[in-house]
Formats: sequence, structure tokens, C-alpha cells
Amino acid sequence: MTDEAGTLRLAFDEGTVRITGPGSVVADLPGTEYDERSESWRAPAHRYADLRDALAEHDGAVDDAVLAERELPDLTTAYELRDYQQDALDAWREADCRGVLELPTGSGKTVVAIAAIAARSAPTLVVVPTIDLLDQWERELAAEFDVPIGRLGGGEQRVEDITVSTYDSAYLRADELGGDFELVVFDEVHHLGGEGYRDIARLLAAPARMGLTATFERPDGAHEVIEELVGPVVHRLSAEDLAGDHLADFDIKRVAVELTEDERERYDEYQGTFTDYLAQSGIQLRSGSDYQELVKRSGNDPRAREALLAKQRAREVMMNAENKVRELERVLDHHREDRVIVFTAYTDLVYRLSERFLMPAITHETAAAERREILERFRAGDHSRVVTANVLDEGVDVPDANVAVVLSGSGSEREFTQRLGRVLRPKADGGRATLYELVTEETAEERVARRRR
Repeated sequence: MTDEAGTLRLAFDEGTVRITGPGSVVADLPGTEYDERSESWRAPAHRYADLRDALAEHDGAVDDAVLAERELPDLTTAYELRDYQQDALDAWREADCRGVLELPTGSGKTVVAIAAIAARSAPTLVVVPTIDLLDQWERELAAEFDVPIGRLGGGEQRVEDITVSTYDSAYLRADELGGDFELVVFDEVHHLGGEGYRDIARLLAAPARMGLTATFERPDGAHEVIEELVGPVVHRLSAEDLAGDHLADFDIKRVAVELTEDERERYDEYQGTFTDYLAQSGIQLRSGSDYQELVKRSGNDPRAREALLAKQRAREVMMNAENKVRELERVLDHHREDRVIVFTAYTDLVYRLSERFLMPAITHETAAAERREILERFRAGDHSRVVTANVLDEGVDVPDANVAVVLSGSGSEREFTQRLGRVLRPKADGGRATLYELVTEETAEERVARRRR
């Protein structure tokens, strides 16, 4: 044991680990820099696990007060993990309790996380992107564990040893609460790649970190930042891996539709305006950043603004093609005895379809209480079909359905995977799930469809 002056002291301080002690020792610790203002050394809070590993080799005395000293009772869960869920949990634990689990929608990622929380029985923060998920996680945690459950978001700011928070609330309070939790679970961890949200993981000291997602990689490359802050993908399964045994077998049917003569004329005119501007300006769109440059140019270039507006109008024509509606009518007639979810990219089309086919509609304009009522009636069988614009892609507990129809969407693989996942829960009768993808021929939508697949 060294004397008092030779003791290394670690404390959490506003999103950092503050370290005092022999400078020659501290300077060699990972991530540390000297802070003249406080006359101490500091490291980003997310490097705390690295600091602990390095100090395990230190011969002198260490006073580690980074994490609040709180003991939880041993937590237990009634869930019995399926083989693949246990494999995922084991892989995470073998990776020193850090890393991302990539499992398809409907496979029970929440169950794996709850098992991890029970195994550690330590203060835990669960971070989620939506109020719906906040509600779901709070209910799930309260049902499983006989301890108070904290909540940050949706008008409440209540911190407990087990707390669930929205990303927004965690962002606002991470520098304050970063020393309160030993484990942090990031649900839909791909959201952590956003510029502001990254600070949540940077400001938390939690040495144990778990990310949950159905599709980890982001087209902007931000998943590499997430790997630094949470850990790499330590276990990955696709819907195909689990189909038949743990998820429903499924078919994906791509249906090509033609534009009407009037739609073709308008589409070609709008698309021509856009491509002509690119050719005359020497602009090549090879990445998202190239498109962002075009958007910036439109701020002071009327022709660029006209071209972007024409591109938007061309997209609306191809995405909302009348023959898609006619094809949807055939699909709905064929699946009269099934539970169907129809996905579109446009709110206006949702209401048109709702009125035409007498389907309840869910959009961002639908109040939370009304949405819950619609989904409950869908679950009970009072409704057999529902139409939505993006709202049910993520963060909503959607009742079992066995048919999905994608009328329009983005080129995002994540969006497509989440929509497919809405019909993959195992069927009592062992039946197959079906996803219809309606694509307008000889338009840019064909490239969009290839990209998301």
C-alpha cells in the first residue's frame, strides 16, 4: 500500500473521469489529458473500462469512486432464453460485456437484454428512441424485476437504479448521471450514430454496454463510431437464419406495376428537368454528401431549386402510382382472411387508402390514444388490416400480422428489414408470412428497391 500522496484517485466529473495522483503514472493511462483548470488529469467517461483494465496492473493504491456505490438485490427473470438468445448473451459476455447484438425484428432482443440486466444485477440505464418504446420497456422491466423503475422522458424525470430513458433525455442528462450506472443498454443502437446522441455514450462511465438493433450498419458510416463507444457486433443473425424454427417462414413477392400514360408523361417531364440540370451543371450524385451539396446549392441557385422540386414531384408520381392502388386491391381481396399491414411513404396516400378500403389509418398525426386503440382492435381481430406511413417501422409494439404490403419507401435496408419483421412472429398454425413489394417499372424506384434489398 502506498502512502496517501501516492494514491491514485478516480472520480466521475461532468462526463469525464478525473484522476489525481502521481503524474508519471496517470500520464500513461489510456485517454488521459492534463486539465490545467482543475490541476488534474481527465479521460472521457467512456474510457473508464480501459482505465480499470490498465489499473489492474498498477502496484499502488487506487481509490476508484467513479461509479456510485449502490447494491441491488439479485435480479431474476422468468424468461427462458431460446438457444440463439443464449448464444447472443454468451457472445456479449465473452466480449467483456461490451458490443452490439444484431437480431431480426421479432426475435426477442429485449429478452436478451433483460437476461443481461438480471445476470449483472447492477444499476442499469436503458436508452430508447421513442415514447412508445419508453412505455414498453418500463412495463417490461416493472413486470420482471421487483425494484422501482425510473423513467426519463414523456414528461417524467425519475431516476432509479434501473432506469429507462429516451435518447433525448439521456442526451440532456448524461453528464450529470454518467457515474450512476454500471450497465447501459442502447435499444435501436443505430440511433447512437447521430451527431448529438453520440455524446450520450461518451459521457457515461458505464463499463458494460449492450447495443440492440436489427440492422447495424449505417450508410453514413457512423456505425464505426458506435463500435468505438459501445463495441463491435458480437453476435449477428438474419431473418433467414431464424425462419421456420423461431420466426415464421416467409416469402417476398416483388410486383411490378406500370405508370398510366398521364403519369408516365408527368414523370418523364419532372425527371428530365432534374437530370438535365445535373448534366448541364456537371454534377454527379455518387453519395449522400453529393446530394447534400446540391441541396445547399439550391439555396442561391433558382435552377437547382427547380431541379430538386422536379425530382420530388417525379418521386411522388412513381411512389403513388394509381396502378399500385389497383394492385393493392387485388392483394387485399386475395388475403381477405389474413391480417395485413400496408406501408406507404406518404401521409396523403394513407388517408386515400383508408377511405377507399375502409382501413384504419396510423400516421404521425394520429394521437397516441387513438393509435393504441387501433392496434388493440387489430390484436383482438376487430380490424384485419391497417395502413400506415412510416410510424410502425420502429418502436411500436405491433400485433401479429402475416401479410405486409410495401407500396412505397426509401432505399434503406433497415426500413425494409423492420417492415418485414412486422410479419415474422411465429404463427400458431405454422403458416408462412408474405411481404409484397410494389415497384413502378422503368422509374428510379427500381434502383431504390435494389438498394434496400
